[in-house]
Amino acid sequence: MTQGGSGPLAAGAHGSSFSFARTTAVFVKEFQQMLRDRLTFAMAVLIPVLQLVLFGYAINTDPKNLPAAIVAADDGPLTRALVTAMQNTGYFRVVASGIGEAQADDLLARGEAQFVIVVPPRFEHDLLRGQRPVLYVAVDATDPTASATALAALSGVTSQALAHDLVGPLRQLQGGAPPYEVRVHRRYNPEGLSRVNIVPGLIGTILTMTMVMLTSLAMTRERERGTMENLLATPVRPLEVMVGKIAPYVVIGYVQLAVILLVARALFKVPMVGSFPLLMTMIGIFILASLAVGFTFSTLAKNQLQAVQMTFFFFLPSILLSGFMFPFRGMPGWAQWIGEVLPLTHFLRIVRGIMLKGSTLSDVLPDLWPMLGFMAAMGIVALMRYRKTLD
Repeated sequence: MTQGGSGPLAAGAHGSSFSFARTTAVFVKEFQQMLRDRLTFAMAVLIPVLQLVLFGYAINTDPKNLPAAIVAADDGPLTRALVTAMQNTGYFRVVASGIGEAQADDLLARGEAQFVIVVPPRFEHDLLRGQRPVLYVAVDATDPTASATALAALSGVTSQALAHDLVGPLRQLQGGAPPYEVRVHRRYNPEGLSRVNIVPGLIGTILTMTMVMLTSLAMTRERERGTMENLLATPVRPLEVMVGKIAPYVVIGYVQLAVILLVARALFKVPMVGSFPLLMTMIGIFILASLAVGFTFSTLAKNQLQAVQMTFFFFLPSILLSGFMFPFRGMPGWAQWIGEVLPLTHFLRIVRGIMLKGSTLSDVLPDLWPMLGFMAAMGIVALMRYRKTLD
């Protein structure tokens, strides 16, 4: 029989007690190890800062200075007063006037104008005779949130716009019902359904997240497992490795796309107005751009955790600054500049234009070139980084 504090029972009792000294030693060791991983520590600090800046400064659900085109068949003093009153609300910025309806519709289809205000012939004549003429307003309703507040402000202008002009004998037109009627036509989304805007946008956001993450994890995992050395022992060139690694994920991206489009059509009744082959081509380019980003991250990350952190750091501004969740025109200038660099911004305009507006190749070219440029730039960086990794 053992005596005193000797023996395994005593040692077990001693080991079961909590030691602050041992805990502190483990804490110091773990903290030092975390500081050595500079990228992970930087992400832990930068991601909260990025969220605060984006949500605090860049996000605005009440966009103003929305582009509007004026088609005035009756350009008299009352019409000019009405247009001035609309601009004074701060929600409308006239980008074109003195044009025909066909030109205005083209601006609306290309996204260069959010509103088209049509003043019909004999507008002032009918207004002065108390016949309540109709003021037609066509709005690009592919993003209902972006135009809702502006339309509400337009309704408020109706009763006040001509208050300083309807004086003397015309004072009888004030009070009661407004002297004219505003008739709104919601183009491309007549019912103003938010899902018609969100579901096409989900194509881009889902592909961004999955393509970037899957590619970066796949390459980083090979290095962690040591299988990359076996690949390097073969005569395969860096470009061949890059293409071979990316190709399977292009197939996965199209499988995801098939599922999204099927659900969008079956459950949410999202229309498909434009060319389906054109949509498939644009999606293929976007997938390649996203995969190039993931491949670049894989050459920078030392482990899979860092690859995930980089993906999140790229995905967060993409989803917030692209116009997917919040109106793009409501963001400040610097945020729009960053958003214009991101491929998701241009892809959302393309996919919504094709599906909802029936946009053609010439219509999507202004957003296709930036996406192609981003894809080429990221592909070059990925290839250069991969060659450096091999060395």
